[in-house]
Amino acid sequence: MKYTHLISLLVLCAFFNCSKENEQNFKQLSENSPNIAGKTAYLNSSYVTAGNRVYMVGHQDGSFPDLGWHIKGEMGGIWNHPIKLMDGFDIEIIDNLDTLKLNKAKQFVNYPFTNKHTFSWDEKDLEIERWQFVPDDKQGIVIQLVIKNNGGKKNINLKFTGHTDLRPTWLGERTNMFDGKDEATYDDKNQIWKVKDSLNPWYTVFGSQLDFESTPKTENYATQNNTSANSLESTIVLSSGKTHVINYVIAGSYTSESDALNTYQSISDHIISDFTSKRERYKKLAEKSKLTIPDKNIEQAFEWLKYNSDWLIRTVPEIGTGITAGIPDYPWWFGVDSEYALKGYMAIGQKEAVYSTIKLLDSVSNAVNGNGKIIHEMSSNGAVFNPGNINETPQFASLIWEVYKWNGEKSFLETYYPTIVKGLDWLMQANDDNKNLFPDGFGMMEIHGMDSEMIDVAVYTQRAFVDASKIATELNDAANASKFEELAYTLKAKINNEFWSAEFNSYADFIGTDEQALHLIDDAIVRADTLNKPWAVEELKATKSKILANPSAELKPFVLHHNWVVNTPMEMGIADTDKAKKALKTAENFVNPFGVFVTGIDRDETAGTDEGSFKGSKQFSYTGAVMTLPTSVLIIAENNYENPDKALDYLKRMTKSFSYAFPGSMYEVSPDYGMITQAWNIYGYAVPIIQQFFGINPMASQQKVIIEPQMPTSWNDASIENVEVADNNLSVFYHKTEYGLDFNVQQTNTNWTLEIKLPISVFKNHNVNSDAIDVTETKTHFVFTGKEQELKITLTK
Repeated sequence: MKYTHLISLLVLCAFFNCSKENEQNFKQLSENSPNIAGKTAYLNSSYVTAGNRVYMVGHQDGSFPDLGWHIKGEMGGIWNHPIKLMDGFDIEIIDNLDTLKLNKAKQFVNYPFTNKHTFSWDEKDLEIERWQFVPDDKQGIVIQLVIKNNGGKKNINLKFTGHTDLRPTWLGERTNMFDGKDEATYDDKNQIWKVKDSLNPWYTVFGSQLDFESTPKTENYATQNNTSANSLESTIVLSSGKTHVINYVIAGSYTSESDALNTYQSISDHIISDFTSKRERYKKLAEKSKLTIPDKNIEQAFEWLKYNSDWLIRTVPEIGTGITAGIPDYPWWFGVDSEYALKGYMAIGQKEAVYSTIKLLDSVSNAVNGNGKIIHEMSSNGAVFNPGNINETPQFASLIWEVYKWNGEKSFLETYYPTIVKGLDWLMQANDDNKNLFPDGFGMMEIHGMDSEMIDVAVYTQRAFVDASKIATELNDAANASKFEELAYTLKAKINNEFWSAEFNSYADFIGTDEQALHLIDDAIVRADTLNKPWAVEELKATKSKILANPSAELKPFVLHHNWVVNTPMEMGIADTDKAKKALKTAENFVNPFGVFVTGIDRDETAGTDEGSFKGSKQFSYTGAVMTLPTSVLIIAENNYENPDKALDYLKRMTKSFSYAFPGSMYEVSPDYGMITQAWNIYGYAVPIIQQFFGINPMASQQKVIIEPQMPTSWNDASIENVEVADNNLSVFYHKTEYGLDFNVQQTNTNWTLEIKLPISVFKNHNVNSDAIDVTETKTHFVFTGKEQELKITLTK
């Protein structure tokens, strides 16, 4: 590999003392882009600079401490899955005998596609910004220093020390990936460090783009483990009152030296064009499903969750592309996380991520299981950790139907229908020994012993048969359509009858035996007592006494933990209305200002008012956690039973965690614990906002969109623009005053039919004007139908 152009440029700059101060830098290129400044209190917490090939995790103060638990202390740094490139780096500015190390930033600011740390060296009249940026589709990262000299002309030394750690990701040993000692050599000709893992063709390459005043000084430091530490130190001249820009490029490869070098050169040659290209791509992400509402906190969170969703896309060409669960400890692929999240991805127009993720999950599941069972978790090296819990398989069927509603592609259904049919057969034949239609096994609650007949598994199974019946109908499989429909109908009745607990006004956590329940109660009492939840201990002991006083060999519903999954019958809309009202009221007991507890018995009397940081255990645990997914489920559940104001209340609670710790993101555990960004968060925003508040219900195969809004009463002016439905693009505008209502739907493809359904109650004492082709009345709604580019409905007094 030759670097003649780069070397010639460096030589000329050294000779003529040329300057880059007039070049565009990341600061200038980001000036009009969205950004959020972090809190000083969270400078010692994590951030991510994301790309689909490489990402970097460090602390907001600019340091790189040990992070994570999947590989203890190793989940931070720079990753190029399935390997790690660096634990991090140090940058030092040296002025004679004085040194400023860039690891104690005074501020961190996050942008959708870049981020920066700000430092001041007041004694030397220097202001420094450290920016970082990961180009799309490239195995590397750019670190840019923007140094402003407010004093006199001075010579300084810049020292960059890269702490390489070429090591495999989690479960590497299962794919014969073993860590060797990193061996570093300095390429004097090209002025770059090249580091190789001694056992593997894994490389990290790094160097700088400096206006050299002298030949760089290099140093290799001894390390106690398989890592390597190597530095580049160069002298530069800082002109008085000028701003100077210095770029460092880090590139890597898990296949060859030439691949790493080619990437290094490509990144070095295209820093500005790659940066502007990614910036423009993110602008387009923001414009899709663009929300404007009175609540600017929710509006901002919704916009940034679109960016978060893109941050989590991971490409490993030898395996595939798909959304990953969360950073830093779940940067690989999951079945169930994707099955929630991709419904939201589809609604915000990030369709390619949806298709590639489904393709990856389907192909790997068929390769590993071969029976339609969908995997739960796979590392980025292809090692499947968990071949699947029970709920992934039915939820896959419902995901496929949901995506089809948006794309209308029959070939898409045909591709995945065989997996669905096999999966549902496996679900019922291999997991329902007593043939009561409730599969046995773990669902969403990963509590030891909770693997009997779980409420969420039963509910998602019922929904799977509803959706599989629709898919079968679309594909002219009448026999399966009828069979699936009948099973769905039967299961709905059984869930409402057999899982309901009138004593607790709640659906049960599970159906099981006395023996199973007593074992779980004993464990739950220990948990509740340890967490000092006396009310829970008292309730659990009372339940235990009732079981012992009335022993039975029959399977029964048990309410023990008040787990969030008891809300899934309302999330899927299958709860009887009367039961739903009672259950949703009960659910209000197990929330705090940020949302819904994972396990209700973890709640205590402070839960209603505690808005502080989450206090987790020393070992990573979800005990006591309020999480975004349970909150999302309750938002959707409330909307399903015509409670948009209550749904909005839960949405506001969840939004309190947005930017709480990591600006521009929302933690997995509210407000500031666990993953710093999480894929399924988009489920709790895109689905309730787009499909429930604005009521957009597509049926792309029929070139039809039904719009049935149910707006929160406080949203008098609301719009959602550029919602992609197959080859159509939809915008909905809602304006309510004390005198009436303006409702306006626009589309780009007039071959499509728009059907607007508004409740009769809103027409009381109003005059109606519309340009709909057809207006009909049902018992509950007026229905306006048309194929125009714009369909307006105006109500006036």
